[in-house]
Amino acid sequence: MAPLITSSMNKPSSFLCCVDFINPPTPPFFSWPWPSSSLIRGQGVVTLHGSSRLKFSPTLQNSHLTLLGLPLSKRRGLFQCNVLQATHDSDSGISLFSLFLEMGISKKVTEALLDNHPALKLSPFESIRAQIHGLQNLGINGHVLFRLVKKRPDVLIAKEIDSLVCFLSRDLKGMIEPAQLARLLIATDTIFLSGFEGKVCLLLDFGIPKERLAHVLNNVNLTKALCLKSSEEIERMVAFLNRFGGVELILGRPAILNFDLDSQLIPRIEFLLNLSGGDEVATTTVLRKLPFILAYTVDHYTNHVEFLRSYAGLTNEEIFKIILVYPSLFSASQKRKLLPRIYFLKQCGFSSNDIFKLLIKAPLFLSLSFEENLAYKLALLIKIGYEHRTKELALAMGSVCRTSCKNMQEVISLFLNYGLTYEEILAMGKKHPQVLQYNHKSMKQKLDYLTEEMGCEVREMLAFPAFLGYGFDGRIKHRFEAKGKFLGEGLSINRLFSMSTARFSKKHEKKLSVTKSSKPPNEEQKS
Repeated sequence: MAPLITSSMNKPSSFLCCVDFINPPTPPFFSWPWPSSSLIRGQGVVTLHGSSRLKFSPTLQNSHLTLLGLPLSKRRGLFQCNVLQATHDSDSGISLFSLFLEMGISKKVTEALLDNHPALKLSPFESIRAQIHGLQNLGINGHVLFRLVKKRPDVLIAKEIDSLVCFLSRDLKGMIEPAQLARLLIATDTIFLSGFEGKVCLLLDFGIPKERLAHVLNNVNLTKALCLKSSEEIERMVAFLNRFGGVELILGRPAILNFDLDSQLIPRIEFLLNLSGGDEVATTTVLRKLPFILAYTVDHYTNHVEFLRSYAGLTNEEIFKIILVYPSLFSASQKRKLLPRIYFLKQCGFSSNDIFKLLIKAPLFLSLSFEENLAYKLALLIKIGYEHRTKELALAMGSVCRTSCKNMQEVISLFLNYGLTYEEILAMGKKHPQVLQYNHKSMKQKLDYLTEEMGCEVREMLAFPAFLGYGFDGRIKHRFEAKGKFLGEGLSINRLFSMSTARFSKKHEKKLSVTKSSKPPNEEQKS
């Protein structure tokens, strides 16, 4: 709803009139009641004390209400003029009152802001309005702007904000998301915003590509990462991280910049470095694979490593090798996942060495959900014929960790459709546990080729189930077309496909050479 009355003055606004005001205006700002000559009907203008004028909105002009001669009781609720302060203070305060109302800040909150932050009324109105427009140009509008001004009204007058807004508008326009900017301004005392530009430039000098700078700035806590750190602290952190991946590490996990170098980053990286035996290259590999690993505390690392040492019987070297393959080991709950999984392997007769070998090949065994994944696969393995508490069952569980429950079911159904029995599937699984993890569509293509193009019986594969793990075009089809005619003549499927690539190529080239030399020369050669 538009105000019924607005002020129009020769000098900056002195006071505000609006429909919600209750008390009638009082001297010295204008006289009451107004003389009849001062009300110009049709134009909706009232000349007040001095050169100030009130302009009536069409709503009030057409209301057929005559202000002149009305008793005070009739005027109540129609309008009120509220003068916040006299002279310049009054001008700024009332203009801010209007500006805040336009931003959607309620009258009550506005009054509280102006009362609790008198510096707002002492600051030039145009400067505050320019500050608000600058924030709006950065995308801070509506509710976000309302929340910012309500929580940190000093952002409207702090000189550090003006410098920051200029930098963001000039060099980083659109890079930092409005919500991220608002969080920065709400959480950070304005004195810590000084030097923000230089700290951002440090990141660019460090090697952060400008096209990835927005990714970094929007995924850190700007207060912790930049504002509360001195330029020297940032330079020290950057120099330290440069030993372990530097830019790549930060781009992979910008939130690393939130951490304190001395109390968080250095102790955590040194723990991993010591566990690796001082191997910086291997430690860097772990950090690049999973930068999030640095979010865990040294106590967290210690508890996991000590558990694997004491309960699984693994050495520090073996533990680090598992971490090197699967850094997410530290994300697995010790109580809910590590303990019951290691207990299962030990119940299946696994030694510490067996546990290490399985976890190197199938580390997902430690982190997959039991209810939604492992329990279903365990039931399928038992249905095929695997027995509880056997090494074969544990090895099969490790293998099927690398496939989905749906694919595993499809593989078993495929074998059954080709006429194999559960006993034969079990025999293949024990001989080659990976057979249950292969993609069922790829396996169908290979089985079709085996039976239709190669002319073999499907059960010939039972002696060599690893056949199903070879690439179709590059291995199976290529080798069969090259030497498949010798199958059954001293050349088995096992020998044909398990032969190394180098040996196969050498034999094939030798055979081609013999074949070419035995051919009669052509007419051109004869002449």
